[in-house]
Order: sequence, then structure tokens, then C-alpha cells
Amino acid sequence: MPENKKRYGMVIDLRKCVGCHACTVACKMENDVPQNCFNTWVEEWDHGSYPNVSKVKLPKMCNHCVDAPCLEVCPVEATFALEGGSVVVDEEKCIGCGACLVACPYEARYMKPDQKAGKCTFCVGRAESGLMPACVSTCISHARYFGDLNDPESDVAKLIKENEVHGLKEDLGLDLSVVYIGLNEIGTEPADRFKGGKE
Repeated sequence: MPENKKRYGMVIDLRKCVGCHACTVACKMENDVPQNCFNTWVEEWDHGSYPNVSKVKLPKMCNHCVDAPCLEVCPVEATFALEGGSVVVDEEKCIGCGACLVACPYEARYMKPDQKAGKCTFCVGRAESGLMPACVSTCISHARYFGDLNDPESDVAKLIKENEVHGLKEDLGLDLSVVYIGLNEIGTEPADRFKGGKE
């Protein structure tokens, strides 16, 4: 995406996340997310060995990839990127085939009861009105930051410039719009953890 265009993104500071799950609750209320489905969630596990053990808290969501696999596989082009880079689903076009759910390497999509694909939208309506996404405005420890990645004066751009940041599964080369501070310090994620936007 050209650097002179707006590109929404999020920085999550894992050093600050306390695992309260306020982001998850706020998102469900703001976006009317169906029961047992999640646009954002917080995974937790123990890291280290006794007596040096800590609890890892890793918030997850759609990464709004620039090169998103879900866009490539949708047979009816129901998944698309808005100006600003937010990846969304046109429910009028969605046929519920589930191809995007399979294609997402982050398991950040789910099927709604009406057989339409659901996911995080970066609360695009709020963002376009100058408000923060619900998960950001509700975070009690100020671990989430949102803004224009291409604006050097934005909080997210400054954080990325001043800190070492990493995204999930960076080796896939998808150009992620969600990055973390402290991701390289939490160790390897257990393979048996709860994953995805649906229980």
C-alpha cells in the first residue's frame, strides 16, 4: 500500500496487557458478535519453568493483512479491503462457503448463525468518525494503540519507530497491520491452545 495513503493499524504492547478480557467483551457488545464467536480474544498460558514462571497474555484478532489470503480465495469477492486497509466482509455477497475461514492462517474468522463470515473490522465505522476501535478505548492498561501507520505523527507509527515490533507468523510475508511489542519475549506458543474466532 502506498505510503502516502492512510493505512489503519494496531500496536499491542504485551508488557502492559493484564489479561482482563475487557477488549473481548467491548468488541462483542459494539459489534453484536454472536455467542461463542470472537473478533478479538486473549490467549493465556504459562511460560518458563519453576520457580521462574510467568503468565503469558496474547491478544489476537484479524491482522488485516495487505496480502490477505482470504481475499484471494473468496469466489464472489465478498471479502475486500476498504480504503485505509481494513479487511471486511460484504454480507450481501457472502455465500457462506467458508473458504476464507480455511485460508486465514490466524483462524480469525468464524461463520455466523446466518451462514455469513464474520471477523474484526477495526471498528471501521468508529475509525472513520475519528473514534478508537472498541477494544482500544476499553483497554484498562492502555496496551492497544490504533491509528494511521503511514502518518509519522501517529501513536502507532511512533511506537513502531521507537520499539522492536513483530507480527504473528511473520514468515508468511503477508504485510500485517497488527504488530506487537514484546512478542519475542513470550516464548513459543503451545500447540494445544484455544485458537480462532470461535470456541
